[in-house]
Amino acid sequence: MSGDASESTVPRVRARALDLPLGRFRTGRFNAITDVNGVLVGHTTLIAGEGPLRPGKGPVRTGVTAIVPSGGNIFMERLHGGGFVLNGAGEVSGLTQVMEWGLLETPILLTNTMSVGVVSDAMARIMVERYPGIGDEHDVIIPVVGECDDSWLNDITGRHVREEHVRSAVASAAGGPVAEGSVGGGTGMVTCDFKAGIGTSSRRLPESHGGYTLGVLVMSNFGKMHNLRVGGLPLGEVLEERYREVPRRTATYGSIIAVVATDAPLLPNQINRLCRRVALGIGRVGSYAAHGSGEIVVGFSTSNVIPRRTRKMVTKAKFLLDQRLDPLYEAVMEATEEAILNSMCMAGPMTGINGNHCPALPLDEVRRFVEAVRPALRSRRRPPAPSGPPPDRDREGTVRVAEALPTAVRGAEGIPFPTRPPDDPDG
Repeated sequence: MSGDASESTVPRVRARALDLPLGRFRTGRFNAITDVNGVLVGHTTLIAGEGPLRPGKGPVRTGVTAIVPSGGNIFMERLHGGGFVLNGAGEVSGLTQVMEWGLLETPILLTNTMSVGVVSDAMARIMVERYPGIGDEHDVIIPVVGECDDSWLNDITGRHVREEHVRSAVASAAGGPVAEGSVGGGTGMVTCDFKAGIGTSSRRLPESHGGYTLGVLVMSNFGKMHNLRVGGLPLGEVLEERYREVPRRTATYGSIIAVVATDAPLLPNQINRLCRRVALGIGRVGSYAAHGSGEIVVGFSTSNVIPRRTRKMVTKAKFLLDQRLDPLYEAVMEATEEAILNSMCMAGPMTGINGNHCPALPLDEVRRFVEAVRPALRSRRRPPAPSGPPPDRDREGTVRVAEALPTAVRGAEGIPFPTRPPDDPDG
């Protein structure tokens, strides 16, 4: 059973078009990581050949994705960065330096496991050409390159990614809508036994929470079908019987690399904390971070630019108080979940090496399942607001704008403290 004959003709749409419950915060304009100002994304997709695996010849189902911050000038306009490793059976080269220094100074590239070296080398060449002072006037660089194993569909040991493919991905990086599914580094990736790849989503906080924008991009390649949850619904358990006879990868569990960008003013340790919450979004879709899996997150904030050249010994930075991070934590969890689902919803079926076939997530089944449970979802909605003048609250927030002022910030333990001495006559 192919499990996919009808799905191959069904138009692919993003998860939000299926009317799934995907959280309470609004998305940005493009619902993509590019909603964060200055963040660009580009892909190079490699698809060639079919039939039996011939190492070095194909079939080829792979590529490169480039996330380029600071409008392409990340080397000179460095940003605060951080990361998190939930399970380390994977790799993001350069991440240890990002977390040690708290700085991001190269684009972030995503590809397959066996191509990390060539992608890193190509990115180093590109940057040395643009900035000849690297290694002399300036420090050396370690490009940030993340990987997942696409060997179920791709001739991975053939190492078909070349320098020109990296150059093309970086050169094509742009703002606006981001191609998703079987594109770039996600071309040969699988999630919960369905075709997946690159996915992205964003959230814009209400003004009462700062009005900040946050975006997530994933290269998703993890999980087993029976664990799949879509919008919190146990869809995988329903589909497992239908796809029982469909061959699937069994030797590996897979991995996921996530990239988080925000314009919220965060320090490196706060970015690390934000990256940890990405793991909660991954878990929402069905991951349990298996022994052989790599769940690795890279994050950065565009708010503070750390200059490479300065005559001063100090620079200034602004940052949120830790007590104000909770809305970002919730938003990043929502955006991660939706980015993974977008990677699946936008990916069509694909056949790779040795005839290995990966079906597409059956969107009609998702729609039917959501419609079946919608009455229960409606019954859980909030009761109507009381009559009378509406409170001074943002539509999607729970905090009054006045309460969001610094003078009303509570202590780290949630205990209010006075801003003036009790005996202050002006208090």
